Amino acid sequence: MGNNSNNLDPMEKLKVESRYLRGTIEEGLQDPITSAISEDDTKLLKFHGSYQQDDRDIRDERRKQKLEPAYQFMLRVAIPGGVATPKQWLSIDDLSQRYGDQTIKLTTRQAFQLHGILKWNLKDTIKTINDELMTTIAACGDVNRNVMCNPNPYQSDIHQEIQDWAQKISDHLSPKTGAYHEIWLDREKIIDSKEEDEPIYGKTYLPRKFKIGIAAPPSNDVDVFSQDLGFIAIIEDNEVQGFNVVVGGGMGSTHGNTDTYPQVGKIAGYCNKEDAIDVAEKVVTIQRDYGNRSDRKNARFKYTIDRYGLDWFKEELNERLGFELQQAKPYHFDHNGDRYGWVKGHNRWHFTLFVQNGRVKDTDDYQLLTALREIANVHTGDFRLTPNQNLVIANVTAQKKKQINEIIEAYGITEGKNYSGLRRNSMACVAFPTCGLAMAESERYLPSLIDKIEGLLEAEGLKEQEIVIRMTGCPNGCARPGLAEIAFIGKAPGKYNFYLGGSFIGDRLNQLYRENIGEEEILATLKEIFHDYATNRNEKEHFGDFVVRKEYVDEVNDGRKFHREQKGVL
Repeated sequence: MGNNSNNLDPMEKLKVESRYLRGTIEEGLQDPITSAISEDDTKLLKFHGSYQQDDRDIRDERRKQKLEPAYQFMLRVAIPGGVATPKQWLSIDDLSQRYGDQTIKLTTRQAFQLHGILKWNLKDTIKTINDELMTTIAACGDVNRNVMCNPNPYQSDIHQEIQDWAQKISDHLSPKTGAYHEIWLDREKIIDSKEEDEPIYGKTYLPRKFKIGIAAPPSNDVDVFSQDLGFIAIIEDNEVQGFNVVVGGGMGSTHGNTDTYPQVGKIAGYCNKEDAIDVAEKVVTIQRDYGNRSDRKNARFKYTIDRYGLDWFKEELNERLGFELQQAKPYHFDHNGDRYGWVKGHNRWHFTLFVQNGRVKDTDDYQLLTALREIANVHTGDFRLTPNQNLVIANVTAQKKKQINEIIEAYGITEGKNYSGLRRNSMACVAFPTCGLAMAESERYLPSLIDKIEGLLEAEGLKEQEIVIRMTGCPNGCARPGLAEIAFIGKAPGKYNFYLGGSFIGDRLNQLYRENIGEEEILATLKEIFHDYATNRNEKEHFGDFVVRKEYVDEVNDGRKFHREQKGVL
């Protein structure tokens, strides 16, 4: 409908000819000559939940030795709302030890990632994941990704209902192709794929990835305005009544391309909770039919909404639904971070643990992976991965609380309260050495940069000040940097674009303040601004609000203004 078929991106042809995502993946897995698979199959493999990568730290050395790159695969495990059983946690832990790099990555979309898996071990790993009632299908690719929801340790009465909606929406929008089961689970092959049908996606799936999140006020930890489709739960009498519908958010952009930009979602109306699945399906089909299939850099749903307009979208959605969205209902957010430590829920306890940049591993002085393994072996509740890459040990019985707390104390795995307000609100993407898109360090660098920034804050008496800080190695936006009060987006090794002015609750974009700078200039710049903030802030004024009020940057509520009139850029 919205595309010129004569000018399609090559990926569209690849999807059509893939026989519903089969390609030649199975043959490539069996090729003993190389530890990689073909370029076309790597693109299709994303729909199955995996990215082919190589270790960039040793790429040059291997080239000198006339060896192919150290190819390996990242596997992403989709678990709607981030909820996993202790048995599932132990399975992921075991796979990371047997086939991965002995670490577990908790992602910003509440999924597990396993890194360092060799081609020869992919099938066994995926089969084990499925045996544990988890899946990697649609964790990546041009489809709806892992559906997020608020972990709600302090609103536990309604968590289960919101979690159920996340699961139902995820199940409904999951691809129906048999390719996944044939390739990875040895199910019987369909001889003629013409017999197959993708009732929601069709043969070409979506123009780009699609992300959905459910927020439960007062917490906006899912960053609902960064989602292609967001649902804000309207809660009355401690029960979910329905959802405000948010459309057209997204964080990715491309350096130097002003036709690309992060965007905050717009509220389109309200739906009763019983209609949420229908609304999600119809929104996805609008993007399927009108998204840009000629230019993948301009193909996300935010650009479709901005191109056609919110009023057009609402008319199109109402027509497809057969009823009209109602007027949006009042709601209030007061934070988008996690609440650390023990919280009493409805007859159960929940412990939220800070996990720096979501990387669960053992080091000589911090045995986090081992401690969580011990907890999983005695825990009878569940684990919840938070949208901020942290972990909730949830639904702990009163009887188990003492035992789990003894493990926590024995291993010294602090809940986060001992960290500064900046570190507690920090987030970074993986970047080097495995992400092929990375231009600069992120996960490996942000902790040491925060060490230095903390010194600046402490000098101004601001160590406990809660400030949202995020870093990514490239502008694709995996750690949702466009919404942070302070953000760094990689430009080149050791160089970052520096952004200021997002809001503490995640409903406003930041703006470029300094371009292509290194650590020395970052610290010198922040030192001046922190001194101004300590001296001249209003009572309870958040840092992002302060830098906008003092006109360090403009207030940006629409991504189309993200690149304009950048006040601080030198």
